[in-house]
Amino acid sequence: MPYLVPPHIPPGRLADLEQPVLTVADDLLLRPWRSEDAPAVVAAFSDPAIQHWHLRRADSVDEARDWIGQWQDAWRGRTGAHWAVVRPGGAGDGAGEVLGRVSLRSLMMAMGMAECSYWVLPAARGRGVAPGAVSALARWAFDEIGFERIELAHSVRNGPSCRVAAKAGFALEGTRRRSLRHADGWHDMHLHARLRGDDTQG
Repeated sequence: MPYLVPPHIPPGRLADLEQPVLTVADDLLLRPWRSEDAPAVVAAFSDPAIQHWHLRRADSVDEARDWIGQWQDAWRGRTGAHWAVVRPGGAGDGAGEVLGRVSLRSLMMAMGMAECSYWVLPAARGRGVAPGAVSALARWAFDEIGFERIELAHSVRNGPSCRVAAKAGFALEGTRRRSLRHADGWHDMHLHARLRGDDTQG
């Protein structure tokens, strides 16, 4: 049975593409995760705020390495794209200090849609790291890959994430009632989205 609408992003668009390093600012990059980043992942998921808004925790460096392996596999399988947000070190190899994570998941290439998620370590908060990283990822997804819509969802109780979404050009579209269960129960979720061509400073 043939489709009436052709795929928005042609099949195989990511097939031969190496995961790129993306520039956020002069002192900030998005780069693929490395196994040696595992201690930073453990530190992130030891933070009470990150634990509060996420559904899992990392109890060991080995477990964090497994997660990183899953993020790397997601790129190879074209099911997701995960970057470390880093401040580069002096060696010029992009290693540097890990400040956070930003990702695209739930890739629906035929529909030109994906979902963005992120976290930032406590020391990097309040300095524009999160909105800068999310904006850089969105620009790549729109300009280089051809996505039409990127969604971002967070608990209605998570005010900082709401501010990040707004600063990154993601318009608030509505509320999904009892949409996600956290450790403390069901949460209503704000739904934000940014479309290709939306006017934004991000």
